[in-house]
Amino acid sequence: MELTQLAAEIDSFINNHGGYWDPAWLLSALTEELGELSRAIQIFAGIRNKGVSTDSPVMIQNIKEESGDLLFALLCLTNKFHIDLEKALLNTLKKYKQRESGT
Repeated sequence: MELTQLAAEIDSFINNHGGYWDPAWLLSALTEELGELSRAIQIFAGIRNKGVSTDSPVMIQNIKEESGDLLFALLCLTNKFHIDLEKALLNTLKKYKQRESGT
């Protein structure tokens, strides 16, 4: 499924469950999810909770879940502002490629 399709599916889900929240709340949710992903990666990297096995499939699964939660929150926020995240991401990729090539 492409990013635009995912955004549409999330939009449908949100609209069928009460609609979008206030943008400030959506930003807070995005920040919270980033914090949870950051914590999961820090544990995996041994920065937090030293001595915990980083080879655990449970830890990788946690990183996957937190990544999904973060992307869901980002798509909710961009949907709220009617931003096509796929186009925005493609523009960003183009910008980085131009920087790298010096054009």
